Amino acid sequence: MHSDNQDSTSNAYDFDLLVIGGGSGGVATARRAAEYGAKVAIIEADRLGGTCVNVGCVPKKIMWYGAQIKESLSVAADYGLDVTDNGFNFSKLQQARDTYVARLNGIYDTLLAKSGVTLIRGYGKFVDQHTISVDAQHYSAAHIVIATGGKPTRPDIPGAHLGIDSDGFFELKTLPQKVIIMGAGYIGVEIAGVLNTLGSDVSQAFRGDKLMRGFDEDIRDHLQQQMTSEGIRLLSGHQPSQLETVDSQIKVTWQDGSNEMVDCFIWATGRIPNTAGLDLEKADIKATAKGLIEVDENQHTSVPHIYALGDIIGEIDLTPVAIATGRKLAARLYQNQTATQDFDLVPTVVFSHPPIGTIGLSEQQAKQQYGDKDIAIYQSTFTPMVYALSEHKVPTLMKVICQGENQRVVGLHIVGKDADEMLQGFGVAIKMKATKADLDNCVAIHPTSSEELVTLR
Repeated sequence: MHSDNQDSTSNAYDFDLLVIGGGSGGVATARRAAEYGAKVAIIEADRLGGTCVNVGCVPKKIMWYGAQIKESLSVAADYGLDVTDNGFNFSKLQQARDTYVARLNGIYDTLLAKSGVTLIRGYGKFVDQHTISVDAQHYSAAHIVIATGGKPTRPDIPGAHLGIDSDGFFELKTLPQKVIIMGAGYIGVEIAGVLNTLGSDVSQAFRGDKLMRGFDEDIRDHLQQQMTSEGIRLLSGHQPSQLETVDSQIKVTWQDGSNEMVDCFIWATGRIPNTAGLDLEKADIKATAKGLIEVDENQHTSVPHIYALGDIIGEIDLTPVAIATGRKLAARLYQNQTATQDFDLVPTVVFSHPPIGTIGLSEQQAKQQYGDKDIAIYQSTFTPMVYALSEHKVPTLMKVICQGENQRVVGLHIVGKDADEMLQGFGVAIKMKATKADLDNCVAIHPTSSEELVTLR
């Protein structure tokens, strides 16, 4: 394991620390290092905040909230409210969302300035192991952090450019009438739920037999049932062979020869590390064929004073993980601390309709790791009380997976209303190695959905 050099070397270099990438992870690293007294610069060509602020978590959650508010109108009359849905102004939501994001961009700029971090605008490329070039200007540093994030990808088929990706989704000015989303992952699922709830005719196509590969099988099945019941058309075993423009629409031809017409086609077929243009080879930084940068537990790349974090290292592509990783790195470099990032038991939420909250192992993973006989499953499906007065009901599924004689909780999964807000507290407990008895010993808050998790039998 490499040892970090905490000594300031600003006399030998322009900066103590150079960060390539002004996303959440890069900004967190730069600001924390500056707080510890380091001379820091951050390089960014685009808007500050990266994917999360500009084309990810933040604008996605605003769109999800818009859909949730519209969805709540379906039960308003059951509670005595005389509410009429007079239509939806997509443009108004889009403009308000973009104004909010622009304000966040400005806040990030201000935070960097207040922290004393130098902002360098442009694309950074390695010149050597201590030097980065930005628009022909060279900047040197004792330590360099790569935090350039990821970007959407799409297959190489004729007409692929006629579709948009998840970035393009946030550029839509009007609500598409008929849309196909291609991809089985969380990005496709989230976009499908939002557009369907806001009024689009939505189909989601994917190559396999189910959505959300890697998640617990019961979670996958429950989500698909709910998406179908809400009117989303799921097309398993589908893959396009060609897109073409016909009379201002997009003609989608599937590999089986069938075709259909849509107003909008959205690629949600995955993301790749945004490392191709960094000239890593000039600094002898090792990366995989897919562009992932290889790091050890201290975020060192193959070059000891160059580090990588976030979506480019192949761990967990979540904003809070990148932020926590960067802050720990800064503390190791400039505060003599030793803590490294723990990638185990990270709570995750998918803002689908209904949302998913999950932490730890799926049932399948738990049984594979510990054996069937060492695993106990506790599960419940119920209708949240908010739907008690309504014919429109969206059931919730909860599942707790326990291991060993003391039944330590190794997995917890929720699909249903408020799953996103319930998970955090249970995540703390599970991170502290809570057992089923610990859950049972906590008095339930009644009436809530979360009480199901402490009353499972």
